[in-house]
Amino acid sequence: MALVLVVDDNATNLTLFRHLLKKMDEVEVASFDDPLRAIEWCAVNTPDLVLLDYMMPDMDGLEFIQHFRAIPGYHDIPLIMVTADTESDVRYRALEHGAHDFLTKPVDKTELTARVRNLLALRRSQVQLANRSQWLAQEVKKATSEIAAREREVILRLSRAAEYRDPETGAHLLRMAHYSQIIAAKLGFTQEEQDLLLEAAPMHDIGKVGTPDHILLKPGKLTEDEFEIMKQHAINGYNILADSVSPLLRLAADLALTHHEKYNGSGYPRGLKGEEIPIHGRIVAVADVFDALTSERPYKKAWPLQQAVEFLQVGRGVHFDPVCVDAFLEQWPEILVIRDQYQDDQEHAL
Repeated sequence: MALVLVVDDNATNLTLFRHLLKKMDEVEVASFDDPLRAIEWCAVNTPDLVLLDYMMPDMDGLEFIQHFRAIPGYHDIPLIMVTADTESDVRYRALEHGAHDFLTKPVDKTELTARVRNLLALRRSQVQLANRSQWLAQEVKKATSEIAAREREVILRLSRAAEYRDPETGAHLLRMAHYSQIIAAKLGFTQEEQDLLLEAAPMHDIGKVGTPDHILLKPGKLTEDEFEIMKQHAINGYNILADSVSPLLRLAADLALTHHEKYNGSGYPRGLKGEEIPIHGRIVAVADVFDALTSERPYKKAWPLQQAVEFLQVGRGVHFDPVCVDAFLEQWPEILVIRDQYQDDQEHAL
């Protein structure tokens, strides 16, 4: 059913227009003798076509068109203006303001019916095209979501591959990823940026798949030579993930390469210092070290929370970016929620 809005201050004209329009199939009519009330009605109702008189008190047809077109989504709704035959200048201005067609007084019944029918057909095509465009946008969004879901699955499976060779647990990956997101949120990252970091963070140690077992699983302190081999996991992880077209994998590559850099430049593999270290690497460094310290491993006991906090505080400006440490500690209640939510015996949640 098409809805036609008629605006004319002349009661006789309104009656005539309503009568002619209601004789047409699938047409409903809303009529107003006051253009101001008609504009108010348009704020909550959407007509399919407007039949508008030019000469009206308080607001003439040109002013009405300006107000009507200013309503969001009303830019293309067909509009017919009714004018006198001598008002050619008005017609030019009406076209500039957005009128689609004209009727000349006195209005010919056949002409009115034909013009209304043609413009309603145009309106139906507009709506169908808009619906089609919306459907296509939804399909694209759906397809994109499916691709992103598969990408996340690959990320998590690769993370698990590293986990099988590493005494760290899947729950550790979940905790440090969520800690990283909490820090990012405190630093003002957008929700999209936070989500990307949350998904990429579990990949930070993927390079350990290339570390020999006798070094990776050694319960005691590593020798200098062994530690040099261990440090290669940062570069290995970067090489595995780098040069991808995926923003997620590119971020994961940067995290793999930079999460062992230290704020004072004494980290590895490149000895970056301060803000030379990408912000994502500085964030993950705090999250990863804190969870590693407070988690039990075959070769060590878990540190008490307060001792780990003191380690972060002592390391401000040395190992860690002070801003990231402060953001982490300022969100302490949220940190404890994540710690309780992802326990090592729940690592299957990965």
